Amino acid sequence: MRNDFPLLQQTSRNRPLVYLDNAATTQKPQSVLNSMDDFYRRSNANVHRAAHEIAARATVQLEQARSSIKQFLNADRDEEVIITKGTTEAINLLSNSLGASLTKNDKVLITMLEHHSNIVPWQMACERSGAELLAVDIDEHGNLDWTDLQNKLTQDVKIFAFNHVSNALGTVNPVEKMIKAAQDVGAVTVVDGAQAALHLPLDLKRLGCDFYVFSGHKLYGPTGIGVLYGKYDLLCEMEPWQGGGEMIESVSISGSTYQKPPHKFEAGTPAIAEIIGLGAAVAYVNSLNREALNLEEQSLIKSTLDALSGIPRIELIGEPAERLSVISFNIEGAHPHDVGQLLDQQGVAVRTGHHCTMPLMSRLNIPGTVRASFSFYSNQEDSRRLIEAVEKATDLL
Repeated sequence: MRNDFPLLQQTSRNRPLVYLDNAATTQKPQSVLNSMDDFYRRSNANVHRAAHEIAARATVQLEQARSSIKQFLNADRDEEVIITKGTTEAINLLSNSLGASLTKNDKVLITMLEHHSNIVPWQMACERSGAELLAVDIDEHGNLDWTDLQNKLTQDVKIFAFNHVSNALGTVNPVEKMIKAAQDVGAVTVVDGAQAALHLPLDLKRLGCDFYVFSGHKLYGPTGIGVLYGKYDLLCEMEPWQGGGEMIESVSISGSTYQKPPHKFEAGTPAIAEIIGLGAAVAYVNSLNREALNLEEQSLIKSTLDALSGIPRIELIGEPAERLSVISFNIEGAHPHDVGQLLDQQGVAVRTGHHCTMPLMSRLNIPGTVRASFSFYSNQEDSRRLIEAVEKATDLL
């Protein structure tokens, strides 16, 4: 499988590259690169409404990608798949369009595990409307505090936005249970699936959430592209966020009417090559035995955790009941950034800092962590090299 990813064949610091920064972005298989190159070489034209063959071909490729994403999510219809620039833009779209219905008597609920992209847009929506923003606390292991969730998820909560998997700790949230609890009080659910879409099989019909968002670049796809899934009736009720070409039905100086979803929320020329690349990434992921690969990845994470826990001065951050793809740790007395630089000098690429989760880091009373994040192409040699590099770092710091 690693041979499918050109970047993984390179060296770093004169050693084979160990890439353990997959929660930030995954590498791209050759099939994704080929699909985008082929578009620009053979089908580069603007989509929809054109009368010529090349534009028609580009339109077909774009809509085929949308359809493949719909199948990947097991959504009801293609029109429920809105193309965005990524998870952040998808949540901003919702905070503006869905958030327009909030009043000063309403509440929006998030959790302490959220990425800034699932905090700041809701803060802005609450500032505009006068609604109150609340956050569900966590326990000492990095799991959601269910009692706190039950206390805060009241009839006043109109929107409950939460991640499927924590990008900082790897906590897998009980999303089905959370969605059911939200439905019981009439709250709309928004699930941030940026860290889950690659690793977990998604069946949104069964899951029952109102909205689900993810980014292409964390699914072996290109950067600058993402998806907002929404139940069709809710999308029809929402006002568009951005105006311009493509999203209109008719325009006059006195006013405009808008298309139905998905185009209602896709103003302007789309990132056509990136959408096609995301479609190719979905096809690649579908070709994998994800169940077997996920089991291998879980075994790799467990053995890596066991090895790290045996190194003096290592502080493992978070012990969630269910973990996916992420290990966060610190070296006692050392700043995470210094650790990351020493690992980089040994050809091991990790992420350091607060991981866009400053409220979580404050809750844990730490400035940040060293984060090693795995993907299906990660292997035992990557783990061995990480452990070797961490041991050397502890000797030097």
